[in-house]
Amino acid sequence: MGCSLALTLVSFLICLFQFTPCASSVHPLCRSDERLALLLFKDSLSVNKEASADPFAYPKADGWKFQGVDCCYWDGIECDHNTGRVTALDLSSSCLYGSINSTSSLFRLVHLRKLNLADNDFNSSEIPSGLGNLLMLTYLNLSNSVFSGEIPLQISWLSRLTSLDLSNEVDLECPDFRSLIQNLTSLKHLHLSRVIVSSPLPSILVNLSSLSTLDLSHCGLLGELPTYIFQLPNIQFLDVSNNLHLTGTLPATFSILIHWNSWMLPLANSEDRCHRR
Repeated sequence: MGCSLALTLVSFLICLFQFTPCASSVHPLCRSDERLALLLFKDSLSVNKEASADPFAYPKADGWKFQGVDCCYWDGIECDHNTGRVTALDLSSSCLYGSINSTSSLFRLVHLRKLNLADNDFNSSEIPSGLGNLLMLTYLNLSNSVFSGEIPLQISWLSRLTSLDLSNEVDLECPDFRSLIQNLTSLKHLHLSRVIVSSPLPSILVNLSSLSTLDLSHCGLLGELPTYIFQLPNIQFLDVSNNLHLTGTLPATFSILIHWNSWMLPLANSEDRCHRR
């Protein structure tokens, strides 16, 4: 009996020493304050199957529960593996309906790097200025989510953004395009299709040297298309189609994919890589 007890004790100690070092590498649970913030955000909106156009849309947040599974494993959520902080929230095509005000619990998630709310219906409400609190964001997609009114200039505080998509189908306005982008010098992708700009392109665009994709179709652009856009070192795609008051000529040689109103295009050489609409 004594020998058996000793063997059991030795086995226990071996297991203890085997697993103790591993304890620090276990994925940490998501923070309770962020779990609560997510649940409050979910409860502030309703689910409407007509709110998303994607035929594969489904309410991702329906499975979120206060008890049970760690919120880092909830649908649409990603967390930092070391801290448990929520770093990505993807509720695109989630059949969400309602409005988001600037006191929303969403803006307590200050460690977010990616936020995707595309293809929902926010009931023609304004884009909340509280987005300016999410200073860690590198990716923001609010496209086709039925926002209206003016784009809040607080978005210009998000200087880490590499991708911004505010493309919309309703009356979303950008009354000060220059101020919106002046701090967003890390942008690689900028999509503002159907956002009402109604101004010339600001010269500050030349500072967006990382820009590879620029979609300003249906924006009511005015004046002349500046030639420096073609000289941006990383530009690969430019869409300025359906801007009837935008004038100018294309350079004799260019190697980017361009969408422009066909009546504005000069005679193209066979070597030109210009896609016309």
